[in-house]
Amino acid sequence: MNQVVPSYTINKSDPSQAKKKFRQAIGYLLALACLSWVFYDINFQSLWQSMPCINWWLVALAVIFDILSYVVQGLRWQQLLHTAGTITTLRATQAVYAGLFVNEILPMRIGELVRTYLVSRWLSVKFIAIIPSVAIERFFDALWLAAGIIITALFVQLPKDFREAANTLGIALVILAALFLYLLVFRRTNGSAAEEKIIAGWHPLRRLHYYLSTIANDIRDIGASRLCYFSLINSGFILIFQIIAFWLVMEAYGLSLSVWAGSAVVLLLHLGTLIPNAPSNIGTYQFFCVVGLTFFGIDKTIATGFSVVVFIILTIPLWAIGLFAIGRSGMTVKEIRHEINGIMKKN
Repeated sequence: MNQVVPSYTINKSDPSQAKKKFRQAIGYLLALACLSWVFYDINFQSLWQSMPCINWWLVALAVIFDILSYVVQGLRWQQLLHTAGTITTLRATQAVYAGLFVNEILPMRIGELVRTYLVSRWLSVKFIAIIPSVAIERFFDALWLAAGIIITALFVQLPKDFREAANTLGIALVILAALFLYLLVFRRTNGSAAEEKIIAGWHPLRRLHYYLSTIANDIRDIGASRLCYFSLINSGFILIFQIIAFWLVMEAYGLSLSVWAGSAVVLLLHLGTLIPNAPSNIGTYQFFCVVGLTFFGIDKTIATGFSVVVFIILTIPLWAIGLFAIGRSGMTVKEIRHEINGIMKKN
């Protein structure tokens, strides 16, 4: 009698998954290292006693300014999305918060993909059609970050390492600005409908060229509109509101530092968390917050306590609104990730 031997599918390790897990592991190790330094040699009893009576009215005002910064980001994105379709500021802000929420619970900042997917779904356009607007957003953020560093340096002395990092950012911005200007005058390349139909069968290099050409064309279209320049101005208000929110928490906590010192710490936080790492930038956020405050003469124990408090104060509203935004999208985070993975594999 022949025995039927069940067949099993041997799951070979996926190199892309291995790389993804490796990057995530690096992010978590970095977070652990940063937190270890932050809490090293800290007397936790003194840490608790160092926390003053917090002015909750100032905290409430700080939360309002922080929320306003994301509303302005939604307005900016709505302006940059005009070539892809018509979307309200409220809807764009919902996508921004949904992406921020995913960034808070998952590593490697995949929330950027989540918000891109949601808007492409709402506008019934291809995923790639939304990417140029996000790329321009990041370029504008970098411009205002550099401008903020230059302006802040006029009022307070910045650390040497901070200035060196700013110089590196400046060089990168010159390159990005040259690329952006080139795209604005880039000779448009039109792909035929036949090309779009057979793109899945193209050689990877040809497919990459097609996608880059499509993105370049879309960036050119966005840059040719007046709304692009209004969005550039709005980008400045995003950073200003974030600085005000952070400084108000400093005031509520009892730290006697100027708004320019608060600005320097916020800018340092932005620079320090540019590279995607652990969820919520936990670890790196506290590290650069403590480093910035101690440079301005704040005791490390007090700075550590503040880094935890400001993180909680500015993160809890983001979680609450982000969770609501995800719920209103009609999809779960798992479903969105599944859809995004499908798009990535298809492309």
